[in-house]
Amino acid sequence: MITKVLYVEDEPFLGKIVNETLVQQGFETMLVADGALVLSQLDAFRPDICVLDIMLPNVDGYSICVEIRKRYPNLPVIFLTARCETADLVKGFESGGTDYIRKPFSIEELIVRINNQLNLVNSRQNGYSTETAIGRYILNQTRYELKSPTASYKLSSREMELLAMLVETPNRVVERKTLLLKIWGDDSYFNSRTLDVYTRKLRTLFAEDPDIELVTLKGKGYLFLVKNHN
Repeated sequence: MITKVLYVEDEPFLGKIVNETLVQQGFETMLVADGALVLSQLDAFRPDICVLDIMLPNVDGYSICVEIRKRYPNLPVIFLTARCETADLVKGFESGGTDYIRKPFSIEELIVRINNQLNLVNSRQNGYSTETAIGRYILNQTRYELKSPTASYKLSSREMELLAMLVETPNRVVERKTLLLKIWGDDSYFNSRTLDVYTRKLRTLFAEDPDIELVTLKGKGYLFLVKNHN
């Protein structure tokens, strides 16, 4: 089955090169250059994944992603952008993005990330429901969902991977480099900053339970503390 990629990029030369390369690699693509046209093309094309630039004419990528998430909750969205500040990362993932690639990038990396996102979706669809109690919370790894006593939170694929690794080893140190290599494939500065964003968000999500604490051990890694853990 051919994978359908909706590729949103307003820079003509880059868009042409990437689009043609994806087609050569066996993907079916639709290239859109105007942010205002994305949602109508999304409904018509029904892609398996969206590769989305942030700076677009008329409607920015963040706003588009919010609407995509409303219509297609499980559609992977990879942000493709030159922005790399922490605030941009946070905004991208909060708007519903599931991955983030910084320009300039290699087409090989893009294809690897596309395939990784699709594999995660397939694992969720074909797997079984796995719920884990974490203090006052319930983590559903199939649905990418964390439930507190008062709310339910949807997690991105990377957030789920990170939390799953921490949950597997409660009250034990998990090395920072191990997390970076396992989840992102390398321990570059950019990925390290992204990890910082994720850990800050997880601390916020677990704020309702005083018996849960995510501790940063400077220069080493993280300690996911769960009191009274059996």
